[in-house]
Amino acid sequence: MKRIVQSLAVTGALAFASVPVFASNGSAPQDLTAKVRHELVMIPYYSVFDDLNYRVDNGVVTLSGEVTQPVVKDDALRSVKHLAGVTQVIDNIKVLPLSPFDSRIRAAEYRSIYGFGGLYRYGMGTQPSIHIIVENGHVTLVGVVDNQNDKNTAYIRANSVPGVFSVTNNLRVVEQN
Repeated sequence: MKRIVQSLAVTGALAFASVPVFASNGSAPQDLTAKVRHELVMIPYYSVFDDLNYRVDNGVVTLSGEVTQPVVKDDALRSVKHLAGVTQVIDNIKVLPLSPFDSRIRAAEYRSIYGFGGLYRYGMGTQPSIHIIVENGHVTLVGVVDNQNDKNTAYIRANSVPGVFSVTNNLRVVEQN
C-alpha cells in the first residue's frame, strides 16, 4: 500500500511539474510591450539625459522621445526591429542638437537635482527615475517620483540653475495604493 501511495504522489508531482508555472495568458501585446521596454532599457548609452517612449499597436512599435547621441537612436531602432511579433517600427525619436551650452546646463541640472539630500535616491541604480532633457537652454523633467513634494522640489532645484530659460515639469507621481 505504501508503494502505491508513493507512486501516485510521484506521478502527481510529475504531472504538476509538466505544467508551465509562468504560462502566457495569451495576451501577446503585453508580452511584446514588456520585450520592447526591456530592449530599450538595455541600450548601453541610454542615460539620464535621454527620454525614450514607445507604443505598441498590433505589432507596430512607435518610438518617440529625445536623445543626446545618434547612437542611442540607432540602437533603439535596431534592438526593437528584430523582436518577434514586431511588424513595423515607426521612428519619432529626435536627436538633440550638440551644444556646449546645453551640456553645461545638463551637468549643472544633474548636480542640482541629484546632489540635493531629498532627491539623491532617485539617482540610484542604472536608470535614474528623473530624466533631464535640455534643448537650447530649455529644460524638461520627465520620469516618476514618489510624491508631490519631490516633484515640486525637483522643479525648484531645476529652476535654480543659472542660464536656464525655462523648466517644464512633466514628472509623474506614483499612485499610492
